[in-house]
Amino acid sequence: MNQNSSFLTGIKAGISIAIGYLPIAITFGLLSKSTGLNFLETISMSIFVFAGAAQYIALSMIAVGTTGLEIVLTTFIVNIRHLLMGMSINEKSSKDPLISKLFYSFGITDETFTVAMTQKNRVSNGFMFGLITISYGSWVINTGVGFIIGANLPEVLQESMGIALFAMFIGLLVPAARKNVKYLTLATGAAILNSLFSLYISMGWAIVLATVISAILIELIWKGEVESE
Repeated sequence: MNQNSSFLTGIKAGISIAIGYLPIAITFGLLSKSTGLNFLETISMSIFVFAGAAQYIALSMIAVGTTGLEIVLTTFIVNIRHLLMGMSINEKSSKDPLISKLFYSFGITDETFTVAMTQKNRVSNGFMFGLITISYGSWVINTGVGFIIGANLPEVLQESMGIALFAMFIGLLVPAARKNVKYLTLATGAAILNSLFSLYISMGWAIVLATVISAILIELIWKGEVESE
C-alpha cells in the first residue's frame, strides 16, 4: 500500500474520532472564553497541547490563578501514560524514519492510540499521519468554533459557563467510580489531600502534590492487597 492510499485509510479510520471530538472541543472553547482566555490563547492551547483532559485541567487551574510551572507539572503527571503509549505505537508501526515518528507522536491520544493498535497489520507512516490529521484538525477547528459561540452568548450565560467545567469533571468521574472502587478511592484521597494542602500552599502545588501522593498511596495499597491474596 502506497503512502497516499495509507493516508486516506488513516483519514477514514479517524472520522469517528473527529466526530467524537466535536462536542468536547466546542465545550472547551466555550469554557475557555468564560475562563478569560482570548481567541488566540484558546486556539494556541489546542494547537500546541492537543490533550483534552490536560487542557480542561489547565482551565480549572488558570481559573484559580495558578502559575505556568504548576500547570506544566500537572499536565506531565496526567499525560505520563503517553510514554508507554508511544513505545507501544513504535512497536506497532512500520520501520519509518525517526523524524516521521517524532512528528506523528505528537498526535497520539487515547483515541488515536486505540485505533492504531487495533489495526490488524503494522501501521504505516501514511496511516498515522492521516489518522492524526483528521483528529487534530477536528480538535483545533471546533475549539475555535466553541470560542466564537461563547463570545456571542449573553454575558450572564458566559459567566455561568464556569460552573460547567466542574460539572464536566463530576460527569467524567462518576461513571468510572461506579465501575471501579479504585478510581473512587483515588479521587476521594486526592480531594482530601488537596483540601489539606490548600491551607498551607498555593492551589496549583496543592493539586500537583495531592495527585502524585494519592496515586502512589493507592497503587501501594492495591498492590499490597493483590499480593496478600
